[in-house]
Amino acid sequence: MNWRSEDIWIELITGSRKTSNFFWAFILFLGSLGFLVVGISSYLGRNLISVFPSQQILFLPQGIVMSFYGIAGLFISSYLWCTIAWNVGSGYDLFDRKEGIMYLFRWGFPGINRRIFLRFFLKDIQSIRMEMREGLFPRRVIYMKIRGQGIIPLIRTDDNLTPLEIEQKVAELAYFLHVPIEWNEIF
Repeated sequence: MNWRSEDIWIELITGSRKTSNFFWAFILFLGSLGFLVVGISSYLGRNLISVFPSQQILFLPQGIVMSFYGIAGLFISSYLWCTIAWNVGSGYDLFDRKEGIMYLFRWGFPGINRRIFLRFFLKDIQSIRMEMREGLFPRRVIYMKIRGQGIIPLIRTDDNLTPLEIEQKVAELAYFLHVPIEWNEIF
């Protein structure tokens, strides 16, 4: 989602609160909980839940491995749930032609540097760069090349946009900023 006027362009960035992240965190939680229950059931020698039969699983070595996988999965799942709760990666890009300044804001992990706030002059922006990789795991990223700063990622488009829609977005942004477009396609 973005908002645009004659002199201001605001691009809202979705962070980790995406449907796919909720889905994978939930699946990982349930799977690791199942592994942990089977590991504990093999240690106790009886079924804690009738859905997970554990009489055939010996505690040494299968039960220990199942418990380890369950605990590791719970840690990874809790990490995913924390990134969703903190909405890591969300923020906005604000381009103001009247002031000649661009603002980048992102939420990071809790701590001293949780708020990531960058400011650049629009006159230092050399070009807008688009990187597209198609295939099994497509990747579409929009970069901004800034004089003296290198290349800074603006938008990672995981929103199932078609290549034509991404090209149109890049073209509109480049036209708004009066900068050229660089194309980088990786196969």
